[in-house]
Formats: sequence, C-alpha cells, structure tokens
Amino acid sequence: MWRWLTVLTLAFLQSVVAASANDLKVTLLGTGTPTPRVGSFSASTLVEAGPEKLLFDFGRGSTIRLFQKHIPLGAITAHFITHLHSDHVVGLPDMWLTGWIATPWASRKSPMVIYGPAGTVAMTQNLTKAFSEDIRIREADEHLPPVGVAFDAHDIEPGLVYDKNGVKVTAIEVNHGEKIKPAFGYVIAYDGRKVVLSGDTKYDGRVANAARGADLLVHEVAVIAPELSKSYPSYRDIEAHHSSPEDAGRIFSLAKPKLTVYSHIVFATLKPVQDVPEDALVQRTRTTYRGPLIVGHDLMSFVVGDAVSAFGPNGEPVKALEAEPR
Repeated sequence: MWRWLTVLTLAFLQSVVAASANDLKVTLLGTGTPTPRVGSFSASTLVEAGPEKLLFDFGRGSTIRLFQKHIPLGAITAHFITHLHSDHVVGLPDMWLTGWIATPWASRKSPMVIYGPAGTVAMTQNLTKAFSEDIRIREADEHLPPVGVAFDAHDIEPGLVYDKNGVKVTAIEVNHGEKIKPAFGYVIAYDGRKVVLSGDTKYDGRVANAARGADLLVHEVAVIAPELSKSYPSYRDIEAHHSSPEDAGRIFSLAKPKLTVYSHIVFATLKPVQDVPEDALVQRTRTTYRGPLIVGHDLMSFVVGDAVSAFGPNGEPVKALEAEPR
C-alpha cells in the first residue's frame, strides 16, 4: 500500500512540474450537460497559466477529471463560476470538501478562492452551514486545518476580477436569457496570449468582441431534436437560452480566433443516445463559419504558444477540422 501511495504522490508531483512548463494550457474537464452521460461530464474547464491553475465551473465529475489528469485538488489557485445553474456548480461541494482532505491528491491548506455572479457568496455560506457536521468531525478526528475548508468567495461584476502572477481574468456579461442574470463568460490573458470561454449564452456580439484575435475560443452550442420539444416543452426554453451551431459560427466568423472549440454541448433527442452527432453539428456550423474547428471531448487539452496545439484524452495530437474549399 505504501509503495502505491509513493507512486501516486510522485505522479501528482510530476504532473505539477510538467504543467508549469507550458505557458498556457486549457483542459476540458466536462463538455456535457445535466444529462448523466458516462463519457461527457457537465461543464468544467481547467486553465493553467504559468504558476496559476484556474478552474472554471464545477460540473459533475470535475474532481474525477482532475484526478485523471494528476492535478491535486488543493493545487487549484482560484475558481470561477459562469452562472448558478446546477450543472455548473453541482461539483462545488465535492471540490471543496474532498480538496481539503490530507492526501497527495488534495490537501488544500488555504481558503478556497471563488469568483462568481451575485449569489456566490451566499451559496458558500449556506454550504458551510449544510456541511458543518462533516467539518466538525474532520477537524476533530483527522486534525485538518480549519483554514483549508474556509471560503474566500466574491460576488463579481463585469470587468477584471483576477490579476496574479501575470495572469489576468476578465468577466464579460453574456446573454443566457432574461431570467438568468447575471451570466458570465471569461477572458484569460497571459504573456500576450488570450483564451476566451463563452459560458452559457445565446448569440451575443460581446463574446465576438472579447474573442477578436484570441488564440482559443471555447464556445457552447445546442442541438435539440425538434420532436423532443413536443413531448417535453421545457426543451424549447432550454434551446432558447443557448447558441445554435449557425449562431455560434457567426460569432466565430466575427472573432476570427486561431482555433474554436465546442464545449458544453447541449444535445438531446428522444432516444437516450450517448454520442453527439458531430458530423451534423459541424455541417450546420459550416453554413456560417469556415475556419478551424474542434468538437470538444472530456480530457481534451490545448497548448497555446505561437500556434495552438490540440491533444486528445490520452495525449494524442488532434487536428482541427478545416472547411472544404467552396
């Protein structure tokens, strides 16, 4: 057992060193939705920039994905929330409490730093009340430091919200519907490079403006079978709060980033299938956008340098899709 723990500890330490060697790296931890699909957990994205490890949204299974990437939960330096829909925050209690446990894959020893829309601070206060018994037991029984389970939470407005070690994170307000306000996307800038995460949004020119000249734009998209809305009318509301492939393509054409990637892919049909119909998704996008495009999968990563390199879940190179000549 001790040999296994030693090997695991070394793996996590090696991962931390390797990640710091990359100037800017983006990893898709969850590309899915509330649908409990095995292969696509709900929304979560890791951005590594210099010494900073930034987590955007706490989708279901985000802790599992970080474990798979050998990123200790306690190594995340700051956390950001786009909006307070359940599929974006359901993993917060897991990240918070599991990240506090004294193990090689957790061991947070400072307050958990979180930035999010109005309601974020209240949510953390209520979580602390809800899990007070677990906190009491672990402090007494496992002697865990109280500071590691504290929150350093912030309700934010649009604008610069984080500036540390040369990494700047700017929140941009996006249009996720009239009743879902505020909702944010984020711009991450480091060493002259820029990554934009759209968050959940309908077509919004503010995303295009923020992403002009970006190295990488990670954008949501929705494809919902028309017949589904007849049986489940709420899907009409869901679809109205997201970007169609055609609208996403219009944003991409305006912004002209080096690479666009789909994540948080809202996909639903009457049949409970697992796989997103990527060919149809790309075909619809190509009616409004001709540039490089990748349909994201969980654990896919992108290294931003002079060019943007994409890698699959096992580290294999991934080539962006290019439109065929007209």
